Amino acid sequence: MKYGEITHGIFEKRLNRFIAEVFIYGEKEKVHIKNTGRLKELLVPGAEVLLEHSGNPQRKTKYSLVAVKKSDGWVNIDSQAPNTVAFEALDNGDLKQFGCLDVIKREVTYGASRFDIYFEKDKEKGFIEVKGVTLEKDGVAMFPDAPTIRGTKHVLELAAAAREGYTAAILFLIQMKGCRQFTPHAEMDKNFAEAVQRAAAEGVHILAYDCILRENELVLDQPVPVKLC
Repeated sequence: MKYGEITHGIFEKRLNRFIAEVFIYGEKEKVHIKNTGRLKELLVPGAEVLLEHSGNPQRKTKYSLVAVKKSDGWVNIDSQAPNTVAFEALDNGDLKQFGCLDVIKREVTYGASRFDIYFEKDKEKGFIEVKGVTLEKDGVAMFPDAPTIRGTKHVLELAAAAREGYTAAILFLIQMKGCRQFTPHAEMDKNFAEAVQRAAAEGVHILAYDCILRENELVLDQPVPVKLC
């Protein structure tokens, strides 16, 4: 996926879940954060950030914060990006586990959940739930970075779909390069990690891919080994 006009800035502080103060060309500006997660290891004073210009004169903030510099690389933090990146990759046949699909739709309801992607291929029908990953420690990508009751519910619903004959998968889309492994973050949310284990045992595919991040673009790249707790 591509962004519009991108500007560099220096992160100052987070005011609330949605707004941060950033220095842009030496001037302090309030910007929208495109992620309500904690992001404590990324949003630190002095961090270099990438901001997308909104182009909407009616908006209260001119910019949205979409990426943060960590060590020598960038981490995309746009929580809306992973679904778009995954959809584009599936539509292009870039996920080798699925190949070229006949039908692909976003936001499709099943039971009490709405899954990110529904697909059909020949007689096969399936659901894919996409989880954006921004947390990394010592080369290991982890999800979640905060407890997620909703995420656990989605995993259990996917397992139910698998039992009914659907192909079901969780795609952990790592919004950066440089991770050697992905694992559910059991220390943060034991229930989620255990749900992923149970789902895998019931036939849900657990996948992780990293991304190439350029200043104005995020593209799915290579599979990353998954280690279940």
